[in-house]
Amino acid sequence: MRRLTGAVFLSLDGIMQAPGGPEEDPTDGFRLGGWVQPYWSDMKPFEDLLMSDYDLLLGKRTYDIFAAYWPHNQDGPIGAKFQRIHKYVLTHSGGPLDWDNSSTLSGDTAAAVAQLKRGEGPDLLIQGSSTLYPPLLSAGLIDRLMLMTFPIVLGHGKRIFDPSEKPGALRLVDHDVSATGVVLTTYEPAGDVKTGTFETKEPSAAEIKRRTELATEKRANA
Repeated sequence: MRRLTGAVFLSLDGIMQAPGGPEEDPTDGFRLGGWVQPYWSDMKPFEDLLMSDYDLLLGKRTYDIFAAYWPHNQDGPIGAKFQRIHKYVLTHSGGPLDWDNSSTLSGDTAAAVAQLKRGEGPDLLIQGSSTLYPPLLSAGLIDRLMLMTFPIVLGHGKRIFDPSEKPGALRLVDHDVSATGVVLTTYEPAGDVKTGTFETKEPSAAEIKRRTELATEKRANA
């Protein structure tokens, strides 16, 4: 079974759109592209991940961004590696994929990725590709999640998490902090969300009244 890792550049308010440059993805009026560069320092866990053994799993928009950049920038080790390895692209488009070693995955996202994971080959790494996370997280198909959280608030843009995702717990397996305040945390799935209470006494009359009013308000807004 191939393991799947998602590595995400993230703002404090959960935005992952256009980290690499102003023109990377200005859709929906996003004007703050390139927010990663000023904070890039000592990102060794991510750099080690990029130099490990994997194939890429990409959404079509991220694939188009990468395919327009990396084949023309192979001087460094990342460009040469991305050129050499296999790229799997989730897309509903029937158009050709011109970048070397690229293959189309079509149909339901979770089903297509589950089948890919059952096959032979190196592990898989998601870069960018915000649309892949909700269905893959909900289906339990992401084995490891590296979040690189930058000390900024972007306000609006594409997010890794949305209300469609199935609730689930995560276990922290590694963490680091860069010199510029980027917090790198790596998580693995840890089953269902567990809940509890700090309540040690019977609820007061005021608390019972509050709960009743809240329930009434909820029914009225349903």
